[in-house]
Amino acid sequence: MALINSNIPDDIIQRSLVGECTKEDALQLLDVEPLELFSLANELRKDSVGNTVTYIVNRNINFTNMCVGTCRFCAFKDNSDNGYRLTTPEIMEKVRGADQSGSTEVCIQGGLLPYVEVDFYQNILELIKAEYPKMHIHAFSPMEVYHAARLSDMTIKDTLVELKKSGLDTMPGTAAEVLSDRVRKLICPGKLKTAEWVDVVTLAHKTGIPTTATIMYGHIETIGERIDHILTIRNIQKKTGGFTEFVPLPFMPYNNNLGEEVLRSGKFSTTGLEDLQLHAIARVLLHTHVNNIQASWVKLGKKLAQFALNCGANDLGGTLMEEKISKSAGATHGEYMSPKEFEWLIRGAGRDPKQRTTIYRSL
Repeated sequence: MALINSNIPDDIIQRSLVGECTKEDALQLLDVEPLELFSLANELRKDSVGNTVTYIVNRNINFTNMCVGTCRFCAFKDNSDNGYRLTTPEIMEKVRGADQSGSTEVCIQGGLLPYVEVDFYQNILELIKAEYPKMHIHAFSPMEVYHAARLSDMTIKDTLVELKKSGLDTMPGTAAEVLSDRVRKLICPGKLKTAEWVDVVTLAHKTGIPTTATIMYGHIETIGERIDHILTIRNIQKKTGGFTEFVPLPFMPYNNNLGEEVLRSGKFSTTGLEDLQLHAIARVLLHTHVNNIQASWVKLGKKLAQFALNCGANDLGGTLMEEKISKSAGATHGEYMSPKEFEWLIRGAGRDPKQRTTIYRSL
């Protein structure tokens, strides 16, 4: 690989080509001129997926904002009289709207309800599949699976098997935040620990349920912990091959307890440059392991997400139709982007747009 005017050591470039970059390599890359890092990530992106940039036509359905969780970064939770919980007919109405709009996927997540066992989640899956057997259901985070299993006195493995039987196709790899127990103890003490998240995701892959992988960064974690998180994803992928994509999600600091702490410290989450560097480092560390790096237009904004396509990203996520969780924490970039706008943004970056399925098959 020939990088013009690059000061990146040749041995790091060689390790990047075969997917063997180390934590020390990543730290060194974060110290080089950013454009040199972006150039390396862009070349690796080209090697992995060519000139194509993908997106999916989908709909988010957040079925409740009531939650027993104690996550300090959450601005979505509302256990007051203003909290809501969708009925199954209301959920189905949203699925019908998704189908009518041409969506190939519904993404279903919600707060952790008390006394809700596995059959609650199975009922949602079975109702959707009965009416829309071809609709891909991307649903229930590792925390939701862990919560349902615990309340149902079932193993994680048995819970996943039952959910798959009921129609679960893939799972969002959320609830990961930062995979560091030091960080998790401070920002989400009631959430499953790092090893438990790894266990749920690994068992999902072995059960035939692919997942995404995410990181929510830009609060109290260190740069080293961010890198460790990505390397944890790489280690899981080496064993299972079950991750479809990696999605960096910058922390939204508004309307939540953790954000107030971050803002008092003089920080404002992350800078745009820092966001782009993380997408690039993710591409370098995950090269040959996880092919798809997504730039979240909801979190980054459309213009920065477009520029991330020159920093290792090759996917812009979904149309969404509605998005409540990021919006409640201060995201201002909208809840819907049409396929036409996706294609305009992608072509504007000099790339070839392609609508995809959840598991990255072309449509």
